[in-house]
Amino acid sequence: MARSRLTLRQYAILAMVAVCAPLGDTSLSRGMTKLPAISLAHPATLIAAVFTPWVACGIALLIGFFASYLTALSWADLTFVLPATAFGNVIVALLARFWLREPISLERWAGIVLITVGVGFVAQGPSLTERPVPPNFDPLTAGDEVRGEAPVAATRESAR
Repeated sequence: MARSRLTLRQYAILAMVAVCAPLGDTSLSRGMTKLPAISLAHPATLIAAVFTPWVACGIALLIGFFASYLTALSWADLTFVLPATAFGNVIVALLARFWLREPISLERWAGIVLITVGVGFVAQGPSLTERPVPPNFDPLTAGDEVRGEAPVAATRESAR
């Protein structure tokens, strides 16, 4: 099976996946620690929290994460894209330790190292699994083509 090469744009999208979620989560944490405890019994306080600067920034970053995550899933397998989100655990730990000044135990650091090593193994594989077309494949009865839509493989191929 030939390895597919990622473009610079695709690497940038994977970087956004890896960075936007940890930055968003850390911003949410920073914003929420400045507020009193919020209860679902008082939804007005929850709505007010959304409009504080750090929480709003966190929400915007998480929207950026979700958009880049969806984009990456349009041209790569979930098993390739998801490790990019797992690497976010390293970034969250570093941000929590050095920006939020949270203590992190040795056990958590060990877990983060294990996750990072696992991500390294998964990242060595192809970004998109090539599936052979069965010999009796009929595109007229396959589904998407009947509705006039491009097949998923063609859509992913054009994104490269």
